[in-house]
Amino acid sequence: MPRGRLEELQEKIGVAFRNPALLREALTHSSFANENPEISPRDNERLEYLGDAVLQLITAEYLFKLHPGAREGEMTQVRSIMVNTNTLAALAEELGLGDYLYLGKGIARGGGRTLKSLLANAFEAVLGAIFLDAGYDAAYHYYLDRFRALPEPVQDENYKGRLQQVVQERYGLTPYYDSAGARGGRQREYTAVVYAGAEPLGTGHGPTKQAAEQEAAKNALAGLEQAGQPRQRRRERPQPGPREEPAPPPSESPQVEAEAPPPAEPKPRRRARRPRKGGEEPEPTSDRELARAGA
Repeated sequence: MPRGRLEELQEKIGVAFRNPALLREALTHSSFANENPEISPRDNERLEYLGDAVLQLITAEYLFKLHPGAREGEMTQVRSIMVNTNTLAALAEELGLGDYLYLGKGIARGGGRTLKSLLANAFEAVLGAIFLDAGYDAAYHYYLDRFRALPEPVQDENYKGRLQQVVQERYGLTPYYDSAGARGGRQREYTAVVYAGAEPLGTGHGPTKQAAEQEAAKNALAGLEQAGQPRQRRRERPQPGPREEPAPPPSESPQVEAEAPPPAEPKPRRRARRPRKGGEEPEPTSDRELARAGA
């Protein structure tokens, strides 16, 4: 049973519930509901689911208005700090939320009132209950007034936030988680699978749904980094340009022998005229012959 009264918690929260049963349900762990079904037939997991969605909307609206020039990746990184387990557990501790939890005997003896994952889940469940009972504005101030009062944002290894940024940059998708099952027994163990589209990226196990999702995100990051390293580190070899054929050595052009001029054709010799019959001398035809004839 809780150590504090619900009326005290309502004063701390600053909300007077019209339906106090919602607040009680938000503070009821599944271990208590399993041990005392006649007192609390419902646990806080449904309200935790609703509170998680409301918290995403609150932080997204807050960052969208606060940083009008910020890019999606930058806002996602800041939001992951605002909603991580350590931050929500610190807000729950500031309220003393652990003293108002309905826990099973085993978890209560094992220090469940100070367990960070359990406190973070209860804070989200209370946020969901405030949203249903008092509306969005009351839930908005319930979270942001306390977050602004923190001395500094509490950071941890938020593998889910890092994976979301990597998947959005690489695939243009938002990863989502599916609870593959939970084994019963004294302590439940959850199994979560994270997907990008239809492709499973990683699987994780843990005592809570958030712990299983964190482990699934961690394993998915390791797989993506291992698959991406060779491609990122590979250096492209310069493509060889067209191979230049070596210029042939200057060959000695064959010396063309000048053709000898054709030999001059021999002038035809004149035949000596035969003397005419009857002993008549032939008439001289040249000057030399004429001179001879005159002599």
